[in-house]
Amino acid sequence: MKLLLAALATLFAFAADATPLAADMQRSLGLRQAWMGLTRDVAWPARWDPDGSFHYRKTVEGGFRFQRVDPVTGNGGPAFDHARLAAAVGAVTGQSYPALQLPFDAYEVEQDEGAVHARLWVGETGLRCNLVQYRCTRIAAPAQRPRGFGMVRDLRVAADNHPRRSPDGRWEAQADGHDIVLRDVASGQVRRLTRDGDAGNFYDPESIAWSPDSRRLAFYRVRPGTQRLVTRIETSPAGGGQPQLQQQLYPKPGDAVDIERPYLAEAPTGRLTMVDDALFANPYQLSPLRWRADARAVAFDHIRRGHQHVGLVEIAASNGHARELVAEDSTTFVDAWRPYSVEIDDGQQVLWLSERDGWRHLYLYDGTTGKLLRQLTHGQWVVREVLKVDPQRREVWFSASGMDAGRDPYYRHAFRVSLEGGEPVRLTHADADHDVSPSPDGQWYVDLYSRVDQPPVMQLHRADGTRVRTLEQGNIDALRAAGWRAPETFVAKGRDGRTDIWGVVVRPRDYDPGKRYPVVENIYAGPHDSFVPKGFWPFGYHSGGDKQIGMQALADLGFIVVQIDGMGTANRSKAFHDVAWKNLGDSGFPDRIAWHRALARRDPSYDISRVGIYGASAGGQSTLGALLFHPDFYRAGVAWNGCYDNRMDKISWNEQWMGWPVDESYARASGVENAYRLQGQLLLIVGEQDSNVDPASTMQVVDALVRAGKDFDLLNIPGGGHTVGRSTGPIDYAHRRQFDFFIRHLQQRQTPAWNGGDVD
Repeated sequence: MKLLLAALATLFAFAADATPLAADMQRSLGLRQAWMGLTRDVAWPARWDPDGSFHYRKTVEGGFRFQRVDPVTGNGGPAFDHARLAAAVGAVTGQSYPALQLPFDAYEVEQDEGAVHARLWVGETGLRCNLVQYRCTRIAAPAQRPRGFGMVRDLRVAADNHPRRSPDGRWEAQADGHDIVLRDVASGQVRRLTRDGDAGNFYDPESIAWSPDSRRLAFYRVRPGTQRLVTRIETSPAGGGQPQLQQQLYPKPGDAVDIERPYLAEAPTGRLTMVDDALFANPYQLSPLRWRADARAVAFDHIRRGHQHVGLVEIAASNGHARELVAEDSTTFVDAWRPYSVEIDDGQQVLWLSERDGWRHLYLYDGTTGKLLRQLTHGQWVVREVLKVDPQRREVWFSASGMDAGRDPYYRHAFRVSLEGGEPVRLTHADADHDVSPSPDGQWYVDLYSRVDQPPVMQLHRADGTRVRTLEQGNIDALRAAGWRAPETFVAKGRDGRTDIWGVVVRPRDYDPGKRYPVVENIYAGPHDSFVPKGFWPFGYHSGGDKQIGMQALADLGFIVVQIDGMGTANRSKAFHDVAWKNLGDSGFPDRIAWHRALARRDPSYDISRVGIYGASAGGQSTLGALLFHPDFYRAGVAWNGCYDNRMDKISWNEQWMGWPVDESYARASGVENAYRLQGQLLLIVGEQDSNVDPASTMQVVDALVRAGKDFDLLNIPGGGHTVGRSTGPIDYAHRRQFDFFIRHLQQRQTPAWNGGDVD
């Protein structure tokens, strides 16, 4: 990376001599580095430690520091010796790190035998670091073998067949070929629990779960689904040499998934019980098996193929009888991307997240009878996340948004509500987005709140809401002095003329209201979340922070850059979200275009005769869709690593929103099928080693565009992955190409001759 930056600096220095525009572009490409270090006391959300203290990350002179605070005494200070930990991490990774530029932004604390350890990740390397002796050792990454092939998987991760020992230490269970065997630890005697396993119907050792009393074990029998492989050619391996073949297990929409069926076995006798699967027939995915603490039953969650039904199933240990305790149905989709159940008191009660009344709310069920006890929250607002369930105090902490008329409906606030019913107790009040971290003992919470125009404030509160102290208040004076200007929030009516659509506006730092500026939209239409930033975002404070810095960098070149949440995204009503159902090609464009037009009516500098758009992944699909389906509005687009045809992308994402079986809605949204419609200017950027979205998705668009006789630009980056040009790989080069593209096509200006020589 240092060599890359040095080379780019040389290139830009040459170009800067040739044209002022090159110097402007160099300044934009270096914006993040220029602004880094210009904030103080900007904090990240708190994490609670086993000893009752909490820690958090904050900006300081020279970089970042981790702080630790004892809520009782108020004492605080550095969480550890940063220089010693930097050296310990470097000893394992082989890299050198400044004390205040540690290569991770979060860690978890473990305590055992008087020692304190931090578990952290440096890239893909897991480390466990002793914070007394300052020694780090590598830890293995968890095996990425999700149930039902719900996600893509690295073929190099082998099945884990280590012996699973019973809680009393008497037995060990594991696979022998395609069957499960049980070994008596004391005698070494082995008994076969199953005998009929084969490659087409095997017993999965990774699914083995022992009952707490060691009398029984549960496991799945698996009928494998389609073993679809995505094959990629690594044309330019690191270090040079011949191209290499890369393969990945990557199921796609319509593929047969693994069909799992639970079995129970008695350890002393070997008696095997096959569980009737009528309640969860046609499964998309079953969760890992989990035993009740009293060993009375084993439970799991299931998602039916098509994502229109999810349920909680419990199997009686005594006879293997299965019953569905709680279920959720939808004529469109159940948003299974979010956890929808929390079991309380060993499953005696179940907290259930449901959108059955049109808004996402909390419901409480009797876990023994499956009877609905009460709806805990009501109203035209949404529960965002269950933060904590306190069985002793009989209450649940949660975040929610949309309950305050006249305020941004996406701002999260924290509440507490009794499991016995009653009105929720509000814990946060400032007109801002709140990230709240309750303590495990329920005595405290840390509230971190901010807005796009307000740096974070971190406060410690008692559980009753009393503020104890302000821990941090972000200082951005130096950032403001360097020219930072806050994004503006703008709201307008959507396609129906009634629903508010929210977005942010980023203007050039030298903005002149007397000029006319072309507009560029940064798009990500989900639909699994909402995406317009709500908290303070420079330097990745919230996820996507680097992308927001990119918005400012582009704006500084003479654009107004915006981001909008149209219909089809999450965190509003069920009806708002349902617009995405079998309709990913919509991408909320009718709402986005209405929003643009409303802003243009108010702001003469906002030139909607020149609108560009860019996005990555699902945003890449939307970017292409803008030029295919709305060419009268969008003139130019840069699409990064897009999933342009939902039949080509991963099964988990696409069947969730587009449904199953695969039908004509997939073709209707396809950028391949509709490539002939292309108008305007298009730049496709793809990393040839993208393991998230099959790179063939891009190349099939290229093929269709060529066959349709369309002109376009293509940047294929050898070795690049899904985030190429955004967080990994030749970031400055790819962004410079995007800057060039929009300057040429929306400003009609000639960009520098980066290779030297005269411009044609």
